[in-house]
Amino acid sequence: MHPTGTASARYPALFALGLPVLAGIAYLWFGGAPASYPVVNATALAIGWSAIMLPAAEPSQRLRRVILIALLVVLAVPLATGPYLNGIARWLPLGPFQLHAGSLVLPTIAVFAAREPDYAPPILLTALFAAFVQPDAATGYAVMFTAAGLYNATRDWRLVPVAGVAFLASLIAGFRGELPAQPFVERVLIQLGLDAPLLGLGLLAALLGGFFTMVHALHAPKTERHALAGALFGFSLAALVSNYPSVLIGYGAAPIIGFGVALSLARQTPSG
Repeated sequence: MHPTGTASARYPALFALGLPVLAGIAYLWFGGAPASYPVVNATALAIGWSAIMLPAAEPSQRLRRVILIALLVVLAVPLATGPYLNGIARWLPLGPFQLHAGSLVLPTIAVFAAREPDYAPPILLTALFAAFVQPDAATGYAVMFTAAGLYNATRDWRLVPVAGVAFLASLIAGFRGELPAQPFVERVLIQLGLDAPLLGLGLLAALLGGFFTMVHALHAPKTERHALAGALFGFSLAALVSNYPSVLIGYGAAPIIGFGVALSLARQTPSG
């Protein structure tokens, strides 16, 4: 077991983020995407890796809960600020960029929910409500599989109805909130499966490599590993079944930064 602060303890987190993102950058670079796409993703990866390399600093319980409440508020901010597209508000307007709120903050919410076993169900239901109203089925599926991952780690029966409600809410949100797929952003694996199956398999392998590293190799408690991997699985599943961003492998800074920050918070403890 590696001490929290050692560089070697960070290697699995760096690998879990870097493998799918670097594979995605290669796909964007050689696949004909706009020149800015790989640059934006590379910049986001640098931010994510920098967060992981920061010295470990466990926030107090009070500070952690303040941050958690702030993240839940950020998840709901698009409903107040827009922009709206066909009645859908999922994006945070930050200058020239529009960041997907769910993939930016839900990974960290998942880690903090894992550290609050008594309050994990209401935390996840609050995040689900914001996603449902937006509507954002991808964040709904991420909540669903975060709950499933936490249940697998804790066997807390209260997480089972949370996952069930999230499944139903995501189905409804999917019918209410589907937009046309954007090239190089959404349904990347589906499109590659039709046009370039071998390249699609390579990207899928990189994404699975990141997923299984989160599940098995992170120097973090089982609850945090499974919650974070569940969020990644949920976002990725949404991109397979509907027109939602292909996180980490497609164009988009929000999930890269979001998972980078979450991985930086996942630290080994004696219970890990």
